[in-house]
Amino acid sequence: MPPSGASGTRARTALAVGVAGLVALLVIVVTRTTAAPGPATSTSTSAWMLPRLEGSGTISLAGFRGKPLVVDFFASWCTACRSELPEFLTVSRQLGGTVAFVGVDSEENGDGPAFARQTGITAWPLARDTGGSQQSGLRDALASIPGMPVTAFYDASGALRDVRLGAMTGDALATHLRELFGVSP
Repeated sequence: MPPSGASGTRARTALAVGVAGLVALLVIVVTRTTAAPGPATSTSTSAWMLPRLEGSGTISLAGFRGKPLVVDFFASWCTACRSELPEFLTVSRQLGGTVAFVGVDSEENGDGPAFARQTGITAWPLARDTGGSQQSGLRDALASIPGMPVTAFYDASGALRDVRLGAMTGDALATHLRELFGVSP
């Protein structure tokens, strides 16, 4: 026999609350599984994938297979980056596409896209670092010593060949590329 009186009302209220909670939970689960996912990211040094600095999409190590790659990490607050990046841009232009270049805005607390425009590197693919203690996941994975800039060198198969901490001149970059990959501007 169904409950009657006050105990019946409490039972029906408890059942209604339980059903409402179950429906709410179901809505949350369905919404999370059908919502458009953000871009996948990875800060693995051997298979990184980072969001573009501006716009949508990602930039990944796999997209550069077939030619050597220079990945330069920068931040708008980095004074050494301000002098290094234009020299890197000059070397990249002199190489005429035989070596790919990517800029990664890392440890940013200012305006990374504006800084990229000021230094002229918008001709390169530009990414935003993710994870880590200061949105510096890939940078941290490559170099555990703090500081900027950081430059990573990958060969044509995507294998990490070297990581340099600190600014490099254009001449030093050209020499290093000749030593690592046998290419020169």
